[in-house]
Amino acid sequence: MKTNTLPKVILVGAGPGDPELLTLKAVKALRQATVALVDDLVHPGVLKYLKRSARVVHVGKRGGCVSTPQAFIHKLMVAEARRGERVVRIKGGDPFVFGRGGEECDALREAGIVVEVISGLTAGLAGPSSIGVPVTDRRHTRGVVLVTGHSGEDGGEPDWAALARCGLTLVIYMGVTRVRAIADALMAGGLQGDTPAAVIAAAHTPEQRQTVCDLRSLEATLRREGLASPAILVIGDVVRVAPMWLTDGVDTQPAALGLG
Repeated sequence: MKTNTLPKVILVGAGPGDPELLTLKAVKALRQATVALVDDLVHPGVLKYLKRSARVVHVGKRGGCVSTPQAFIHKLMVAEARRGERVVRIKGGDPFVFGRGGEECDALREAGIVVEVISGLTAGLAGPSSIGVPVTDRRHTRGVVLVTGHSGEDGGEPDWAALARCGLTLVIYMGVTRVRAIADALMAGGLQGDTPAAVIAAAHTPEQRQTVCDLRSLEATLRREGLASPAILVIGDVVRVAPMWLTDGVDTQPAALGLG
């Protein structure tokens, strides 16, 4: 069913995996959609909230893999909205946390399309909490930095030396493939090799796996346990808050998510 209102697209944050972590507002938007453009990391269970008649277009976006060109996604959203469809752009996590939501909003507004953004729970917060690690804890840190480990299109990357000195929890997205370079850069910047570290892979899905180690052994631990993207790296003293059954080594069982 098409609408006669101004063309509009809703960017929906689908959260880190478990469909039960969707907001009520996100569910409402999904139920009203006639067209859904879905990222690769969105859990299939999220799509159950769409109408059966809704058209689903998969526009894969996964770090390190071949992805749908961003310009094509922009054009498709504009075209569908102008046709009068109720368009939702479903993105893993939060649209504005390493989700290119800002770029998509700009492209839509430049085309005269009304944009609404519905926040989602980002994996950088939900992943650590799934293993009992708070990213902020006044006993251990003054704050948290969310940063990407993936080099930009211009080859640039974060100032790891500055981050090593900041005294804040480091939550690193898309860092698995560059974990050795990241760990070396942080230690070269002054962060101690025995700084606690955690990795949470496929957070809030039945496939979730996690480990706790230290910065010095991070690469070797990832390789030994076969942990791969999508994964979040957490580096800092807050990892010491993890339950003892995790700090003794590796836990490779799915977290208790109620997902079977």
